[in-house]
Amino acid sequence: MPTTRRTFLGLGAAAAATVTLAACSSQGGESSGGSGGGISLWTHNGGNEDELAVVQSAVDAFNEANPDTSVDLKSFPQASYNDSIAAAAVSGDLPDILDLDGPIMPNWAWAGYLSPLSVSSDLEGRIIDSAKGYWNDTLYSIGPYDTSLCFLGRKSAFDAAGVPVPAVDKPWTKDEFNDALSKLGQLPDYDVAVDMGVWDTAEWWPYAYAPMLQSFGGDLIDRETYRTAEGFLNGTAAVEWGTWFRSLFADGYASQTPGTDGTDFLQSKVPLVYTGGWKVLKAQEALGEDEVLILPPVDFGKGAHVGGGSWQWGVSATSKNSEIANKFIEFLMQDEYLVKYSNAIGNFPSVASATAQTDNYGEGKPLEPVYEIGTTYALLRPATPGYKVISSVFDKAARDIVSGSDVQSALDQAVKDIDADIASNNGYQAT
Repeated sequence: MPTTRRTFLGLGAAAAATVTLAACSSQGGESSGGSGGGISLWTHNGGNEDELAVVQSAVDAFNEANPDTSVDLKSFPQASYNDSIAAAAVSGDLPDILDLDGPIMPNWAWAGYLSPLSVSSDLEGRIIDSAKGYWNDTLYSIGPYDTSLCFLGRKSAFDAAGVPVPAVDKPWTKDEFNDALSKLGQLPDYDVAVDMGVWDTAEWWPYAYAPMLQSFGGDLIDRETYRTAEGFLNGTAAVEWGTWFRSLFADGYASQTPGTDGTDFLQSKVPLVYTGGWKVLKAQEALGEDEVLILPPVDFGKGAHVGGGSWQWGVSATSKNSEIANKFIEFLMQDEYLVKYSNAIGNFPSVASATAQTDNYGEGKPLEPVYEIGTTYALLRPATPGYKVISSVFDKAARDIVSGSDVQSALDQAVKDIDADIASNNGYQAT
């Protein structure tokens, strides 16, 4: 699926200042930015025709209903979108409306890119928590959809190995999961028991594996103060997580070099894969809907978790048309467009009333368990402007652990790096 939460775009204010204006001017599009005649809207999905078509349809309908306030859409390839926003911020030419990946919102709010949203309290209340972006108790962004991590299993393999299937509301315990891996790993028709998705890059690692750390009782940072990772990312619980995570590869349950994009599961090389809801339909198409089990995350002792937060919409701090910009975002958040989003890209709507109207979500539909898992177990990534650095540091530490580095040393270094960044940015306090 083209749009997933594992794609992370973010940079701090200092990094933004180093981006050349060419990064913005080199992109094609239909409008110039924050200045000019209409209400400017920038989106990251220039390479995703299906999602872009949904946004365009909302723009067309809004413009028809509001002929005196034209919204002009400009799309960017996802890979260059972040640089374009940073360059526009430097030049004072941010668009009125922009989309952003959920976990970067606090950084952009702290850097002065965003203004608080002023959508209706009714809409705010109806949106699921993981699709709302708060920083310092202020709403800065809302999203039309979310998705969920999950395990996908082969029913035939579970039957052959005698592995019980966990229910969404009764996930595996650590011991039950380890037992399942042991039994699945003994099946002669498969290479290893599970594909943990370590082929993937960037934000996937903290998005996918930090929820497991948190289920052990650790975390990426102290979520009460956001001033230190000491004791959270390198404490006893975190070391237990790292030791267990490393054992998956050291003991042969998972490969350090699986096929990219989950192909090992589709090609029947593994009976279990850790992935996201965006992969389910493809797996069902390839293997059969009855053969693909959609399974919840593991409860390692402190509750089961999956990452939360996807692409969201916000209003720039420099917009001179913020009232209309907020009005358009509310327009885009109508059930009609949430359903279109879901049908186009496979994510579930962020408002419950739209869910049953979609092709794949709702009672008895193919992706119903994905919605249940996402809305039951989602845990947002830390809402701090320092998350970009946290993400990068955790990515390195987890990779080092998988490669055989000492767990305690790798996590201690991660804490030092995160705390140094927080200190160098004065705690990321609001200015």
